[in-house]
Amino acid sequence: MSDVLVRIKRTVLAGRYVFSEKARLEMEANGLTELDVTESILNAVAIYKTIRSQSPFRKEAREYLYVIQSTNLDGLIIYSKGKLVREAGAETYYFLISSKKAF
Repeated sequence: MSDVLVRIKRTVLAGRYVFSEKARLEMEANGLTELDVTESILNAVAIYKTIRSQSPFRKEAREYLYVIQSTNLDGLIIYSKGKLVREAGAETYYFLISSKKAF
């Protein structure tokens, strides 16, 4: 398991995660709960893909988005995309940009 995935899982386990409005809308449209998404992140064995952010609003010169595809405890495959956020030089939380059923 990658160091980044371990760091993501630790922030989620500590309850330090936030959903964007887009992620919440996708979850609602797919009938997913926060628990479904967090279970899938905690069940992940690998990061599916890493993307360099193209957003003009990013805070850092290099910002990476991590795509995770994994099942929740009911076996439903969930796609989530997020980033680790650093404040004052320390990782503070995982920000979920997208969360939906994987098709």
